[in-house]
Amino acid sequence: MKRARGFTLIEMMIVVAIIALLASIAIPNYNEYITKSRRGQAKACLQEMAQFMERFYTTNMRYDQTPAAVAVALPAGGCRTESNLATFYTIELDPAFTAPRTFRLEAVPQGVQLARDGNVGGCGTLRIDETGARTRTGDKPITECW
Repeated sequence: MKRARGFTLIEMMIVVAIIALLASIAIPNYNEYITKSRRGQAKACLQEMAQFMERFYTTNMRYDQTPAAVAVALPAGGCRTESNLATFYTIELDPAFTAPRTFRLEAVPQGVQLARDGNVGGCGTLRIDETGARTRTGDKPITECW
């Protein structure tokens, strides 16, 4: 009697089950890694823009405008971080908190990043002000966000 070679259906089903189990663990971990990575880029950009604002203050002795009454504007080139940061975060100067002696910068999540890291269960909008205080609008603890 010849013995058949190959895999049985049960063996194939076990392999598929193992692959499904590994994928169910790996995909959420990968998504969390990507979310944290993009958040790190936004934090680096906020700190870079805060340094810009400090240099602006050193030159003009105020955060909101030059002596010629030209309003402050963040650099057009943006940050030196990854070029696709604008796809996931909008870096902006909060006009409600920009005055001669104060400023607040915000990194507002957009698109996929908003869905993964929004206010509910995530970090939400990241903020930094003239004192270097770092805050967020989301539910996650500040230590996980900054």
